[in-house]
Amino acid sequence: MDDHGLDEFRRRWQEELAQAQALRKRRRPRRPEVAPVHGEQASGYLALAQDLLEGAGRPPAARATRAERPDSAGRSRSPLAREGAGGGEQLVDQLIRDLDEMDDVPFFDIQLPYELAINIFQYLDRRDLGRCAQVSKTWKVIAEDEVLWYRLCQQDGRLPESSISDYSCWKRVFRECRAKEHMLRTNWKNRKGAVSELEHVADAVLCDVHSHDGVVIAGYTSGDVRVWDTRTWDYMAPSLASEHEEDEPGTQPYVSFVRINSSLAVAAYEDGFLNVWGLKTGKHPVCRFGHGARIQALALGREDATVAAASAFSVVMLRPDEEGCWQAAAEFEVQKLVDYLELVPDTERHPVAVATAGDLVYLLKADASARTLHCVYGQPATCLDVSATQAAFGVKSLGWVHEGNKILVYSLDAERCLSKLGNALGDFTCVNLRDSPPNLMVSGNRDRRVRIHDLRTHQVAASLSAHQLGVSAVQMDDWKIVSGGEEGLVSVWDYRMSQKLWEVHSRHPVRHIAFDSHSLITANVPSERVVRGADLDNFTTHRRHQGLVQAYEFSVDQLALRSTLPLCRPSCDTTESHGCDHVPAFPWGGV
Repeated sequence: MDDHGLDEFRRRWQEELAQAQALRKRRRPRRPEVAPVHGEQASGYLALAQDLLEGAGRPPAARATRAERPDSAGRSRSPLAREGAGGGEQLVDQLIRDLDEMDDVPFFDIQLPYELAINIFQYLDRRDLGRCAQVSKTWKVIAEDEVLWYRLCQQDGRLPESSISDYSCWKRVFRECRAKEHMLRTNWKNRKGAVSELEHVADAVLCDVHSHDGVVIAGYTSGDVRVWDTRTWDYMAPSLASEHEEDEPGTQPYVSFVRINSSLAVAAYEDGFLNVWGLKTGKHPVCRFGHGARIQALALGREDATVAAASAFSVVMLRPDEEGCWQAAAEFEVQKLVDYLELVPDTERHPVAVATAGDLVYLLKADASARTLHCVYGQPATCLDVSATQAAFGVKSLGWVHEGNKILVYSLDAERCLSKLGNALGDFTCVNLRDSPPNLMVSGNRDRRVRIHDLRTHQVAASLSAHQLGVSAVQMDDWKIVSGGEEGLVSVWDYRMSQKLWEVHSRHPVRHIAFDSHSLITANVPSERVVRGADLDNFTTHRRHQGLVQAYEFSVDQLALRSTLPLCRPSCDTTESHGCDHVPAFPWGGV
């Protein structure tokens, strides 16, 4: 190897060594205790390289003498003299290959136990785990451990009730769940799905509708209360029996309010009585409670068995004891008639409710007396919703100085106002705090706009012009809003793009909206509870005058059961085409 070749080797070796060190620093910090054997080997290679570089200016004999010179331990420092003329080039190639191999040694193989590596990897998301799986075989085994992917599924809310032993490959389960979510979102945006109209009572007008997790309850002017389970596509709803005395057919009082959760169904009647049914115990009520006057507001806990009802100037909380006997857990006296009533979720043993009565807002705790949460004379509350820690309600500004209508957000623990949102000319008619994403809240106003409020900045994050006669119901998730109006229009929005995706129309105001990732429940409830038309069995008459409950299904699994689905699948015995004020939102052909 001549002088020019050695100079070129010196330059290339120094550049490659600097690049390898920089790459090693970017990947991970070098630990001094890791791979001591390779460190000694590197030192030997560096000494060998120094010998090669220093011998470039000496004659061959001197270079051979230096190469054969023994070290302090009596070992030959280099076999260069024994390699012959091509030995230097072979050693240089071997030096470069060994330096490259030093970066391929994973540190988990030598120092860290497998359990400790799992504890480190649990802080990575799915993207980082995928990148780590490409580093080496050892990292791939760790990054694809079932414990890590099971935790990712639990953190994202996928299969929350499953255990780690239910599936053999949680990474594949995670991938399939994400693919299904993408398909559901696509179906929502492209209006691909099936819509069904729930069976109606022919000689009655719809009074109130509520739903929970795909189970729908409806009350009618005939006193009938029906429950549908839209998750099984069985829309032949049975009627829940009542204990009213029926001297003559059709003498039952109207149903004022209905509520449902995972285990209970509740209905309040115009005569002040309240029926509670157990969804697993049968069609007959497990509790019947009578108020002295008409019930003005009704609330049911989403998870626990607590019922709150307001009548006249009192609010009563009902719940079963340890033996299953229903009794009054608490009773409160208020100064005005209650307009809105909600139970606070996740309150464990002692139920908590929030009630609005005119310009008064009460915090009702079962183990204490009624406390006034908010009171401003001349500013009545117009809507209400609660979460586990907060309460949000709209207030109407009256008087000589019009400050604008606002939504107040109160802390239930500190019992103080956290923020005042909005400054609209119209009244806030609905607000959804419980179902909204963290730090966000959606509201509807009589000024025809839907607003998204940022609870961190106390500002309006988005404002959509939605309905001509005011917004009556609204709900949002992480990317869309579904709103209903007084004119009967249901609109679906992608609020990140401020774009309306599709809409559907019926004659009556939209009083109930509830959706999840794969289904949507809407209810158009007439303002007048009077049956019109001589032919009560006619389906067109029912749609025009008696109300409508619709269930939309976007699930891929459900749609695969049938290749072609009609626009509407009513359960009544009619096959003739019916004219109705309904703008088709879904194509006649299935997905």
